[in-house]
Amino acid sequence: MTTTLRPAGPEESGADGLRSRPFDIRVNGRRAGALRLTVYATEGDVFGRIAQLEIAPDDRRRGRATVAALAAEEVLRGEGCRQVVASVPATADGALELARSLGYLERNLNMAKELPEHPPSLPRGLAARAMTGPEFEDWRVEARERYVREWVERGVPETTAEERGRSAHATLLPEGLATERAALRVLTHDDLPVGTLWLSTDPERLPHGADAYVFSVAVDEKHRGRGHGRALMIEAERLTRAAGGRVLGLNVFAGNTPALRLYASLGYRPVEHHLYKPLG
Repeated sequence: MTTTLRPAGPEESGADGLRSRPFDIRVNGRRAGALRLTVYATEGDVFGRIAQLEIAPDDRRRGRATVAALAAEEVLRGEGCRQVVASVPATADGALELARSLGYLERNLNMAKELPEHPPSLPRGLAARAMTGPEFEDWRVEARERYVREWVERGVPETTAEERGRSAHATLLPEGLATERAALRVLTHDDLPVGTLWLSTDPERLPHGADAYVFSVAVDEKHRGRGHGRALMIEAERLTRAAGGRVLGLNVFAGNTPALRLYASLGYRPVEHHLYKPLG
């Protein structure tokens, strides 16, 4: 049997030059599923996304999704894409296994936790306070540099990563320290700064139904391994509950084993995997 893609509608144009098009997945001319591809350009590259890939129940477990995904990659190559990305819900075990078998690499993972009514207190000797203006200026530079480095190490062109960093800070911290529903905290140990936290409690801007989101948590290198990362996450949970939230979300980059272990030990569960594959 022959599995092919056939356009199911005209190309649609969106903001920032994004282009999207639906396809039917057909087996010997019979519709067996649906697929949607998007293409978007940045200053550094052209990317493709498999935004939807769904196989009809009666056609599953017959290799249709594999053939459709490979055909989608060929379409994206023809559009000049050098990389394809896809997001897979943590509950879709089969889709995640398929993506990995086709050479997709995990770039980052969204996680979430439903918080207890009364989060624990910070350990003795630790305290969290508001970030000062001068601290914010230093933190903003360091946070953006760290953000860019994390993306570049996972296959994103530097110019694209820098563009994302600028956009994220401009969108999420438009008023800097004074941004409404943004919490920027410094963790101290016996009054000595040892780490920082950036938390948003603006659910309208947040993914996966989270009431709050940790956008950055960092411990100074010389103070790592002493439980300060755990303390910063406790502070994030306390701030979330104080703002009336119940679900706290976060993003963690693939390969950050200490962070993954910390979040798992605190009860965070995977929500969505984000993967990529170079298109040579």
